[in-house]
Amino acid sequence: MSDKVRINRWLASAGIGSRRKCDELIRAGLVSVNGETLTRLGALVDPRLDSIAVEGRVIARADTRVVLVINKPVEVLSTVTDSFNRRTVIDLARENGFLERLYPVGRLDLDTSGILLLTNDGDLAYRLTHPRFKIEKTYRVTVDGTVGRDTIAAIESGVELDGYRTKPCAAAIVGRGRESTTLEVRLTEGRKRQIRRMFALFGHQTIELARTALGDLRFEDLAPGAMRPLSEDEERRLRELAGLTRKGEE
Repeated sequence: MSDKVRINRWLASAGIGSRRKCDELIRAGLVSVNGETLTRLGALVDPRLDSIAVEGRVIARADTRVVLVINKPVEVLSTVTDSFNRRTVIDLARENGFLERLYPVGRLDLDTSGILLLTNDGDLAYRLTHPRFKIEKTYRVTVDGTVGRDTIAAIESGVELDGYRTKPCAAAIVGRGRESTTLEVRLTEGRKRQIRRMFALFGHQTIELARTALGDLRFEDLAPGAMRPLSEDEERRLRELAGLTRKGEE
């Protein structure tokens, strides 16, 4: 039995676009197979054996695991698509040449910046977002006013938000301005606008919020809007944190 499929069908399944869009790319001479420009729309390919590229970038085969890290800017949505045509993290990935079918791991609010993963690895994404696995996420938050010790103690022990008590977390002051306080907050859950709502309970409105780390991985080399694949060591550590490998295991 042949494992070959039509090139436009495979490109569409890899998230490049509709079959019609993929046909347009082929007609424009932007698709190559094994280094040779493809022009025949009905061409068959074997994704297990052939190297398929769009605009010079090799597209990952369906069984290839892809994990990217992005420093999400504000005003960019953590979604795959948006009905209002606002810019999304997937748009950013496409602009940076990552054309595989990817999904964001969890979400950051529109007005929150920082570290976010994009992947096609469903098991990893599930473990990194499910509270049962207690993956710690670190945020840097600046709020208005002077945050006192009583407020920090209350937030660390858990507060009531819409009938739900937040899980214990860690919070520490890292800077003070004339009319603001900057803190580092570490959570093992991620309810909608949780940090903003916790501080608002005590009269402190959030000025700026950014996720700075996943577990003990900080990705400090990434400028706002930049992205890259995880290094082998970073991916190994992330999978350890998610319980997918044992410490020290390849």
